[in-house]
Amino acid sequence: MKTYLANKKAIALFTLPALLLYTIVVSYPVLQTLYRSFYDWNGLGAGTFNGIDNYIQLFQDPLLSRSLRNGGLFALVLVVFQIGVGTVLALVCSDPKVRGRKILKAGYFIPVVLSVTVVCQLWIAMYDPTSGLFNKLFQALGIPYQQNWLTSPAVSIIAIAFVNAWQFMGFQFSLLYAGVKSIPEQYLEAATIDGCSKWKAHLKITIPMMAETYKFCFILAITSGIGAFIQMLIMTSGGPGTTNYTLTYMIYRYAFMESKYGYACAISVFLVVLSLIATLIINRLFARERITY
Repeated sequence: MKTYLANKKAIALFTLPALLLYTIVVSYPVLQTLYRSFYDWNGLGAGTFNGIDNYIQLFQDPLLSRSLRNGGLFALVLVVFQIGVGTVLALVCSDPKVRGRKILKAGYFIPVVLSVTVVCQLWIAMYDPTSGLFNKLFQALGIPYQQNWLTSPAVSIIAIAFVNAWQFMGFQFSLLYAGVKSIPEQYLEAATIDGCSKWKAHLKITIPMMAETYKFCFILAITSGIGAFIQMLIMTSGGPGTTNYTLTYMIYRYAFMESKYGYACAISVFLVVLSLIATLIINRLFARERITY
């Protein structure tokens, strides 16, 4: 093994194709986006250099604060539902005494493989204010609560975020389940012998030892919330009005509806920077000594 690692030419030869592909697919578009963000560009011509005017306009845009707020709420729903519920389900399915664990694991992951369009149409029907499942359920239970789920400025973003959280909870569940199963069982057995209850043992041993797994899950949930787009487009088209705009929807609007590609590039750069900052903060919060066993 050491002989292969010492051959620098062989290492360069094998890594060069992947590096070239990464540069073409990722690095070049990112650099082009950064470059075009300093131009007044309609996507066709050469564009006119305008310095940081696009960024100044961005921070003066009233849609920015609304998009940041919606992205934050979206991310919060994903964290609470996907990671919170996913943790409970992962702990339940890891218990060998639970019957039908294989069926449960498959059932939790089924929504992930469904088309986003199909899932959105399903939830649009359930959110319908007159014949939807939720309002009908409240009516059947005698609860005097009826809601226009997708047109109410107060609850629409939460309703849309829940659709994303429900569909992709199975993906987070699979990561958390793998994290639970990677912890040696003798730790929990020793805690049980010492008189610790099963759930307390999970709280004191399993969850703290899954810090690396949780770090990745939090990064995935928060960055997905900040950059949410497709559910808004399908379910409400960003409305009513601009109520459900996010940074990604702002990019879509200014690039493809108003042909302000330079300005859209500036928003894209801001979105990337914001995601990187969120990732760095999460890495900092989860910084700890690596546990080996």
